[in-house]
Amino acid sequence: MRKQFAVIGHPIEHSRSPELHHAFAKKMGIDLNYAKRLAPLDGFHGSVHAFFAEGGVGMNVTVSFKVQAFLACQVLKTRAQTAKAVNTLWMENGQLHGDNTDGQGLVDAISTLGWTLKNSRILIIGAGGATRGVIYPLAQAGAQKIIIANRTRSRAEQLVADLKDALPQTELSALALCDLAGDFDLVINATSASLSGDALILPDTLQFQYAYEMAYGKPSSFLEQAHARGCPTSDGFGMLVGQAIEAFAIWNGVRPELKDFL
Repeated sequence: MRKQFAVIGHPIEHSRSPELHHAFAKKMGIDLNYAKRLAPLDGFHGSVHAFFAEGGVGMNVTVSFKVQAFLACQVLKTRAQTAKAVNTLWMENGQLHGDNTDGQGLVDAISTLGWTLKNSRILIIGAGGATRGVIYPLAQAGAQKIIIANRTRSRAEQLVADLKDALPQTELSALALCDLAGDFDLVINATSASLSGDALILPDTLQFQYAYEMAYGKPSSFLEQAHARGCPTSDGFGMLVGQAIEAFAIWNGVRPELKDFL
């Protein structure tokens, strides 16, 4: 019988997960079906329960339900615990398991670009859920120093306080956006500022080798400024594919090559 998978969200129309997972399955010779599942904002738990009760194997979770998914799981992987959000679900021995593959998707995308993370100095702009989800995998990949810059510095400081005990091998610190300065190997934009038209200005006091924009498919003033400096850049499409590959590997035990799908 064909294995059943789904992505749950509200809204869900925008999700590219089905096309990615069907492409992976075709490449790896696996017979599966992957559907979009719209759930009402107050109907997440019922929809998940019904999916697994009907024999579903694995489920991805979009932004609107990632925290609910985290709270619903009986067993959590470490990177989901540090992210406090879950985007990948499966049942094992009657228990709901959860993981967060976003950060590993970012790490794999950066590695595929040939950019080095080991002993790197990284600046992440933004202190929201997207940033929380990637810090642990970046640290595991060997980042030496991660600085989180945010418009409200206290929010960045809270994130550092939450995570530093879990990451003793990496130096974490916070910065106000207005104080952007220093020399970094990599700058990651994890805010929507460069997409919403809000000016995200990268001052001359800020120097970096590479620039990664987590969003994809839209013009980005962040990437435009990095281009103007002659820096290698990337948008977040590789991260999207990478997180999907990581979920696919958890469920199916085989891992497609990221570079085959970029």
